[in-house]
Amino acid sequence: MSINRRSVFSSFIWKFLERSSVQVVSFVVTIVLARLLTPEDYGSIALVLVFTNLAAVFVEGGLNSALIQKKDCDAVDYSTILYFSLFVSFIAYLILFFSATALANYYDRPELCPVMRVIGVSLFFNAVNSVQNAYLSKNLLFKLLFKSSFLGVCMSAFVGISMAYLGCGVWALVAQHVVSSFSIMMVMWFTVKWRPVLSFSGERFKVLFNFGWKIFISNFTIALFDNIRSLIIGKMYTPSLLAFFDKGRQFPSLIMNNINSSIQSVMFPVLSIEQDNQEAVKSMMRRSTKVSSYVIFPLLVGMIVIAKPMIILLMTEKWIDAVPFIQIFCVAFMLMPIQNVNLVAIKALGYSDISLKLELYKKGVGTIILIISIFLGIYAIAWGIVVYNFICIIINLYPCRKLLNYSYREQILDVLPSLAISLVMGVAIYGFSCFTLNSITYLSLEIICGAIVYLFLSKIFKLEPFLYLLELSISEKERRGK
Repeated sequence: MSINRRSVFSSFIWKFLERSSVQVVSFVVTIVLARLLTPEDYGSIALVLVFTNLAAVFVEGGLNSALIQKKDCDAVDYSTILYFSLFVSFIAYLILFFSATALANYYDRPELCPVMRVIGVSLFFNAVNSVQNAYLSKNLLFKLLFKSSFLGVCMSAFVGISMAYLGCGVWALVAQHVVSSFSIMMVMWFTVKWRPVLSFSGERFKVLFNFGWKIFISNFTIALFDNIRSLIIGKMYTPSLLAFFDKGRQFPSLIMNNINSSIQSVMFPVLSIEQDNQEAVKSMMRRSTKVSSYVIFPLLVGMIVIAKPMIILLMTEKWIDAVPFIQIFCVAFMLMPIQNVNLVAIKALGYSDISLKLELYKKGVGTIILIISIFLGIYAIAWGIVVYNFICIIINLYPCRKLLNYSYREQILDVLPSLAISLVMGVAIYGFSCFTLNSITYLSLEIICGAIVYLFLSKIFKLEPFLYLLELSISEKERRGK
């Protein structure tokens, strides 16, 4: 498969639209529910999603990454992984189903039992989705992925919001979650050309598993570590505090995950294709690092400034205690782009063993930080994530320093200009807090002025990612005009 700058940029745009559409619609549904439900109710849902998210990692098992990384995948490879994923989803659902009562009793929330059993059904749909996504990503068919995901998530949004206004409460979110997985699977079934064949190859599975199991352990370690805090907070503190903590993480995650996962989803198959050309891999890494940082930094810095009026406007005063968590998580996620690009490159080059070792090292450090912070309070737990993420930078960047000669100094210098003008922008728009304005006016002025300041500084200092995106946008516009 030939790779050029235009195809990579186009793939990124479509993947970004796909992720954004799914996340934004889902976000709107959760905002509606947050206005209708109490923080205590939302904390209960957050606990259920911890267990279903962990189960979903088992279903995916890192094997979809193995499909993308393998150079010569065919129908037998995809079908083998599909049947295995469906089998694992069946086992995972049985475990969730029969452990639901015990888990509900442990947290003294009996309503969790039926909720967990219903949401668990989505595991079967996720098994099919993971292979469909692997096929589309492998072939850079992100435009088709966008259309399928957008149609599917709109169906689920209609169901979720309708049930919320009918007074179904928690079950509106349950329905939205299950219908989302099912509808996306069905839409892709009718739009994607790939179909499974009646074949399971033990030999092919072994080859894919040899790569995928390390990715699975790595992904599961990440998911477990990310969610274990919610389990601890849910047990040691009140459900409302868990809801504030969860919402505080959700807002900056919406920004970071959409852009970052879009770049990663495109870069992984592209870097896998170019894995034998280390100079090309390094060049694409640097470009990806600069562009993702350029887009993410101003959004996170801006969110730190506007967190309070944003929460009041979207979710009402009852969620005001989520504001400090939003600001803390914005700081924690600030340098995630540079970390994640390195991890994608390591996987794309075929070093899944290095990826696993990195996660084990990081989680050892993270466990120590978590144990210390638990006894210092819930804010200490959140700040512990900031400390952990900054330590992870040192750990994640080390392998590419050796594999691709991409040094610490180079990587820091690649993101420093974007970070600097983002901080200047943040200071500039903070001045609006001196005025007494309603939330809508305050937010509008800060967003508009922030964008003007950031783009103006980008042009004045001729930031490379700004010029790159501008050039591509003009090129794409001219191409469409022909």
